Amino acid sequence: MLRLFYTAMAMVLLLPLTSCSEDALYVPVNEVVELNVPANFPQPAQDVSVTKKGFELGRKLFYDGRLSADGTVSCSFCHEQGYAFTHHGHQFSHGINDHEGTRNAPAVQNMAFQTEYFYDGASNSLEMLSIVPIHNPIEMAETLDGIANKLRTDREYVKLFGEAFDDAQVSSGNILKALSQFMAMMVSANSKYDKYVRNEPGSSLAQQELSGMQLFRSKCATCHATDLFTDNSFRNNGLPPNPFLNDKGREIVTGFASDAYKFKVPSLRNVEKTAPYMHDGRFGSLESVLNFYASGVQQSATLDPQLTHGGVLGIPMTIDEKTAIIAFLKTLTDEEFLTNPLFYYRT
Repeated sequence: MLRLFYTAMAMVLLLPLTSCSEDALYVPVNEVVELNVPANFPQPAQDVSVTKKGFELGRKLFYDGRLSADGTVSCSFCHEQGYAFTHHGHQFSHGINDHEGTRNAPAVQNMAFQTEYFYDGASNSLEMLSIVPIHNPIEMAETLDGIANKLRTDREYVKLFGEAFDDAQVSSGNILKALSQFMAMMVSANSKYDKYVRNEPGSSLAQQELSGMQLFRSKCATCHATDLFTDNSFRNNGLPPNPFLNDKGREIVTGFASDAYKFKVPSLRNVEKTAPYMHDGRFGSLESVLNFYASGVQQSATLDPQLTHGGVLGIPMTIDEKTAIIAFLKTLTDEEFLTNPLFYYRT
């Protein structure tokens, strides 16, 4: 199903120009692009209207360093497609003047199905989320007005905004709308696992992967729920706070002590490709993550109750169970998403 969506999307993005009359100048057709929901997904949580030209403009903006103050840091700088749009190999995200942030860059995938964004839920709107990294003094250190002023001097951008939006304005609002349209279409739902659960012809899982799936469902799926592999909640998973950062997560946004050290449950889609792990990137392998849940969970006032079983902290797992769970997690890798040409910038 999703393969048909990608094919249809590609056809829409390559449609020829049309004219209103024989004497009229050719104008680009700005067709509405529908987000087809994969059969094993819940309904989208965000209502984003996407057009062909809006998507294309958003893609160009995503890869443009002019969104940062010094022109060096684009969205794609910290979100690389081949690694599910994470900053592969970097513990913390990087910004202008080689500044280093305090959190690991999260994946950008299945964004229309999420209710909150960032590890602390700093935004609950796909359209507005780009404000956060743009205004962050360490990441992009720019303003939307500053970006708009730069882009208004670029004739190509003036043309593209004119094609994408009825008001034809190179404006803060249209910049955010274009970026959200691009991200809304970044759907990852064609992994080995997806083909198996959708009963697609020729799809199957090996015995170890099936065993891992059952173990995952019994030990992990309360938080990593549905086929999005997240319940979009904020939880304290017992990770000892980084003594140099003391990042209190959700509490920074809400101000409630009851939210201290709670972070958004990340989706595990493409998790094989998104190392390092946790909000502070402290674990370099899936083995390290499972070892932590088995024996490293730390008690605290806001620890999620799912991580205490009969007075014992963590999630009991044998070595063989960990191996099987990792085998299953690797079935969530969606190579078609990681290599889809719709999502990388073409001049």
